[in-house]
Formats: sequence, C-alpha cells, structure tokens
Amino acid sequence: MLADVLPAAPAPGVEVVMCGRLLTSGRLSIGLGGIINNLPHMASQRARKSVLAWIALVVLCYSCARPKEAGSFLVEPYLQLGSAYSGAGSLALLWHSQDDTVEWTVEIRDGDSWKPMAAPSAHRVAVGGIAPHKVWMSLLTGLSAGQEFDYRLLRAGESVFEARAKAPKGPDQPWRLVAFGDAGDATSAERAVAAQTLALDPDLVFLAGDIVYTNGRVREYRSNFFPYYNSSSAPLMRRIPFAAAPGNHDTVARNLFWMPDTLAYFYYWSQPLNGPLHASFAELSGSESAQNRFRAAAGDNFPRMANFSFDYGNGHWLVLDSSPYADWRSDALRQWIARDLASAKATWKFVGFHHAPFHSSHEHAGDIWMRTLSDVFQAGGVDVVISGHVHNYERSRPLTFTAGKWTLDKSFDGATNTHATGIVYLVTGGGGAELYDPRQSDAPSTWQEFTERFKSAAHSLTVADLDGRTARFRQVSEKGQELDSFTMTK
Repeated sequence: MLADVLPAAPAPGVEVVMCGRLLTSGRLSIGLGGIINNLPHMASQRARKSVLAWIALVVLCYSCARPKEAGSFLVEPYLQLGSAYSGAGSLALLWHSQDDTVEWTVEIRDGDSWKPMAAPSAHRVAVGGIAPHKVWMSLLTGLSAGQEFDYRLLRAGESVFEARAKAPKGPDQPWRLVAFGDAGDATSAERAVAAQTLALDPDLVFLAGDIVYTNGRVREYRSNFFPYYNSSSAPLMRRIPFAAAPGNHDTVARNLFWMPDTLAYFYYWSQPLNGPLHASFAELSGSESAQNRFRAAAGDNFPRMANFSFDYGNGHWLVLDSSPYADWRSDALRQWIARDLASAKATWKFVGFHHAPFHSSHEHAGDIWMRTLSDVFQAGGVDVVISGHVHNYERSRPLTFTAGKWTLDKSFDGATNTHATGIVYLVTGGGGAELYDPRQSDAPSTWQEFTERFKSAAHSLTVADLDGRTARFRQVSEKGQELDSFTMTK
C-alpha cells in the first residue's frame, strides 16, 4: 500500500496546483527520499511501478505550481482605479513579472503615433512559499472621459502586449455597472458569470468581497482569479477597471507563519488610499520577519486600502471592510463615513461591502453586524447597498432601520412607482462559489418581511444602467436569463 512507504513524519510539503485547480486542500507531503529508499523492499514490480508513477505525477504537479520562467508576464496587464484616483482622466495599469531588472515602457496611442506615460514603478513581493516577483504600476493619464483608447507595453524596447480599454465615464455621461461577489473559486459558474460580464461590456465592475477562495493567497489569485478575468479568453480586466471590497476569505486569515502568501489583496489591487487608519484593520500574527516581509510588499496599501471612496460617472462609492475584526462602532470610523457621504455631490450614492446586513438566507443568518451603520447610511443619503457573503441574489424593499426596527416602503415597485423611501439592499453573492439555500427561492414564507426578491437557483450578477436621475437594475443569470429588474428615479 502507498501509505506503507510514506514517511511517518511528513516533511515540509508544497501546495500543488494542477490545470489551474488545487490538487489538495492542504499541504502535499512528498517525502520522496523515504519512498525511493523503500522501493527495493516492495513485494511486487506492480507496486514499484505504481509508486514511480505517483512520484512522476507529484513532480509534474509541483512544476505546474511554480511561476513560469519564460515569457514576459506572470500576470498580464489589468486596469485599476489607482491609489490616487481622482476621476475620468486617469487609470492605473498593473502587471506582474519575474523578479528581474528589465526596463518597461507603457505607451498610449495618440493618432498615428504612441505617447509614452511616466516611467512605471514596481514593488517587490518576497514572502514565504512563493518565488519573489514584482508588481508593476503605470499611471495612464490624459484620458478622455468615456472614450476608448489603445495602450501597449514594451519590455526592453520590444512591444509585448497591446489592448484597447475604456476610460472612466464623466458625471454627465451614462454608464453601466456590473457587480457580483463570492466568485474566485475556480468553478464553471465563475467562468460563466465572467462570460456574461464580458458580453454586457460594462464601464465598471465591482466585486463585493470573497475575491478568491479560500484564504486570499497569492497562489489562489493565480489559479482562481486572474485566469477567469484577465486572459485572452476572458479579456475583462485589461479593458475595464475593476474595484473590490475585501471579504472574509480575502483578509481574515492573518497568520503569516501558516500562510505567508495570504493577504494578497494588498499586493494586487490599486485602489484609492483615502480611507481612515484604524487599529482594528492592522492586526497581524506570525513571526516578526514574516510580518516585515508582508509590510514591505504591501507598502502603503496595508491597512489603508481596506476602506476607501471614489466617484465614478454620476455615482459616489463608499467601499468598506466588513470582516468581524472591523470596529464599526468606533466613533472615529462612523464620523469618517458621515463626512464622506456628506461631502459627496454625486447624483447616486452606493455603499459596497461584503457581509450583507439584510437578507433572508438560513446560511449566515447571524452575520448581520453591518446593520450598526444603517443610521449613518440613511443620514448620508445612500441609495443602494451592495453586498455578498450570502451566495445568492436578494433584493430588499426600500427600508429605514432605526433602533432595531425597520420601516418599509411597500409602495415602491420599481416599475410604476420608482421613487424609493429608504435604502435598497442588494445581495449579489452568486458570482461563482456554491449557491446557498436554493430551496428558499420558492418558499417566500421563509423570507424576512423586508425581502422582495430571492433567487438562489442560479449563479448571477447585477447590472445597472445609470443615466442622469434614472438607474435601471437587472439581475442576470450565468446563462443570460433575467431574474429580476427594477428602476429607481430621483
């Protein structure tokens, strides 16, 4: 038996990725020395051949887990808002490379010629369990609001990548949003939702947390995220800017001894660094050297990128980290939210975070602690809250929540009456991970009073078309079927 030849005390192992999926959920203890030493003592030639075949498979899988040594990119270029995003005229372009010193240049097409951008910068990711590599960033400037543009990358003077992208829309332009969460689980449903997103051709994509499963690791981004949204077959992120809120599967695992490549959210995203510094978001564990390596790789992103705000089109976005460690009862944090919303001049106000405060699912029924911010959202004039965590689609009636009680606007139907009194809470957690509570879809007696729609039989995404004082929302399944629709006007 194979177990008879494996060492009793496993040697330090590696986590294997094969064909983009984890071969095991934990560490694979190879112990090749112990196996090979036992080969002569095996009773049959068949047993020896079986074990040799197993060793070959392990070696093959391990080689698949290593970063590619050839080629220009570990991860091809993708668009982000950027740490200093200020509106329609700029975007950040990121890509990942080997840990080398090759010179990079980024250019934007200007008529019949190419115009160079400022020299790109890089931060080095050198943490345990993965090969050191670099994350590059180039600021794309001088963009015309809402216009498409071509860009290219040169490596050592040679053009190695070219794509067409969308510049952010301005406040007077109509724009399309796609939102979903709980996606990066390397499933066929994730791929199908990504394909629907590509077909809808949005201007902005918002991810409502749980960007990658299971622990927000570098290797999980490489196997479960980038191949689904940033490849030649799914060219989303190279064309459309993505923004994201961190979820519990992205940032709760903070022990850098056990998982030194976790918290990759802080390496691989570039989002506005205008949020508050608060101790509840900054806790880490693990050795001092592991923490120092993480902080060096994350730079200013940790912990500030946990919370931020920005304007896109005629919408204002407040993005929050809702994981259990966050102290949203803090007066300082509540005041920051209040000031941010009060200063926003956009027509529409969105709040995005992971843990849904109002939902009817049996799963995660108790994870509703973000209700504590409802009064601040209401005072700040928020229109829609977008969350995930619950793996389905749910829409609330417009509601006001005060002193533990909700008041519902039951006259709003999103068709004949489109003026909402209260906030509409959307759960759009069907982005690819296993669905929750499908039986509840057809059992309204199990829903809370505030729930207007509940769809858990299909993975899905939210699409919103905003034009002036009208916002039209649809929920679209992984197969392109419309599951829900409603309109809001002001």
